[in-house]
Amino acid sequence: MKRRILITGGAGFIGTNSVLHFLDKGWDVTILDNLSRRGVDLNLKRLESSHPRRFSFVKADVRYDQDVLDREAAAHDAVLHLAAQVAVTTSVTDPRTDFEINTLGTFNVLEAARKVPTPPIVIYSSTNKVYGDLEELEIEEKETRYHLKDLPGGVHEGQQLDFHSPYGCSKGAADKYVRDYARIYGIPTVVFRQSCIYGPNQFGIEDQGWLAWFTIAALLKRPITLYGNGKQVRDVLYVKDLVELYERAIEKIDDARGHAFNTGGGKENSVSLVEFFDILEKGHGLSLEKGYGDERPGDQKVFISDNTKIKERLGWEPKTSLHDGITSLVSWAKENMSDIKSFY
Repeated sequence: MKRRILITGGAGFIGTNSVLHFLDKGWDVTILDNLSRRGVDLNLKRLESSHPRRFSFVKADVRYDQDVLDREAAAHDAVLHLAAQVAVTTSVTDPRTDFEINTLGTFNVLEAARKVPTPPIVIYSSTNKVYGDLEELEIEEKETRYHLKDLPGGVHEGQQLDFHSPYGCSKGAADKYVRDYARIYGIPTVVFRQSCIYGPNQFGIEDQGWLAWFTIAALLKRPITLYGNGKQVRDVLYVKDLVELYERAIEKIDDARGHAFNTGGGKENSVSLVEFFDILEKGHGLSLEKGYGDERPGDQKVFISDNTKIKERLGWEPKTSLHDGITSLVSWAKENMSDIKSFY
């Protein structure tokens, strides 16, 4: 009998890549999405064209449609909960909606799972923003990047949580709920505190998906704004490596349940904004017209994940190098310029 997975937010960037992965692995896949985010309708049409009648689609909202969540949770072996409001800046301007989607929506998913006699596995896509701006740590400014002097190997799970923005609060509260439902109710849940994820099917915008946004802006010859000096650093993780991790967590649920894992490309796949611009220009012949603005609330100067725990417990580490991942992203963007132009 085929295993069944429900993917909330399944028409989004990570969702689309997750759908493709689990279909390829022989799972029965159901997408649950309210299709409110720009660009997701394009992703859904692509999936319907490339995989006709291979998956189910349910249009629903995790904030309001509890009866739908209850029904779908009972019908699936695993729930990959990706539905979210994903931009820090949006959370600052509209904190109520951010809370309702990220915290209340996650609570509703957990309640749906709790009602099932044998609850499904729940995989939750959290964020590195639950650690705040790391202002208590010593950060050095070097020629092209900031450096986290106190944690040269990256941020580990023992780092104090500090929800520095409404987005950090909403995702952090959900993060806590997901882990507590494992402790209190025995639901097999897993939390991944993800760094910057990038790759194909990503319609990046200024507020979210910065590698894709800068790549697309360069191809479209659009000016961009840098907030701060451009030395901000992130470890970046290719999306196909991430979705393989989701399946790994399901397969090794006894080792993963109840845990939170920092999840990123690690130190080897870290890059600052100015370093990324240099890669685009020297490696791909793409240049950007840049303007500058003040740093934004909640922006971290540097975040690099320490993947030690996830490697030890699940035997996972990134496979795709920064060079290969960026090359793949640029190729995808060039091959899909008609859709990209219609979006932007």
